[in-house]
Amino acid sequence: MIKGPELIISEDGSHTLYVANLDEHYHSIHGAIQESKHVYIDAGLKLVGAQLEEINIFEVGFGTGLNALLSYQYALENNKKLLYHTAELYPISMEIAAQLNYTDLLGKDFQEFFLSLHESEWNEKIVLNNYFSLYKHLGNIYEIIPGKKFDIIYFDAFAPEKQESLWSLIIFKTMFELLASGGILLTYCAKGSVRRIMREAGFYVERIPGPPGKRQMMRATKF
Repeated sequence: MIKGPELIISEDGSHTLYVANLDEHYHSIHGAIQESKHVYIDAGLKLVGAQLEEINIFEVGFGTGLNALLSYQYALENNKKLLYHTAELYPISMEIAAQLNYTDLLGKDFQEFFLSLHESEWNEKIVLNNYFSLYKHLGNIYEIIPGKKFDIIYFDAFAPEKQESLWSLIIFKTMFELLASGGILLTYCAKGSVRRIMREAGFYVERIPGPPGKRQMMRATKF
């Protein structure tokens, strides 16, 4: 159970959340926005977006909504259409969401959209605008049954030592089945044990340069 996350300012000035009972942060203390941009947008969405106009995304752990917000920013700037699916067991409160400072840094024009990410109903498809449709699943990630396969997965669960069950073979086999052929999975994690599990699940896995404060991350492809 995740209790009472605390707002923390990371090194790039953007908020992360600290969960005391897990001794874990939602985003890197070295920079929440710069980590998310590096891991999920620059190393993933930009690659997929170079080939597709309509992109199906699945995020493991909706969390603060930062990855969704940055994905929307990319869609606007590149005239892409995103169908954004996510699964979350412990949503943050609107009180916490309203205090997050991401739109102070990315632009106040994003504030209404950012709040709508958190205000949108769970377990139903919500069309937020011409660029972004959202489906938030309140529950476990292995319960996801998409209408079609995903092009990219943001695997942004808490670290393996904090939530070991989310980094298991059965979970990565589920992720493999959720991806379209040629689809990619991104994660900030670069642990050798996780890499071996992902390979056993069927992925081709590569270690690539990580965000500030982390030497490496992983990108996995379904061939």
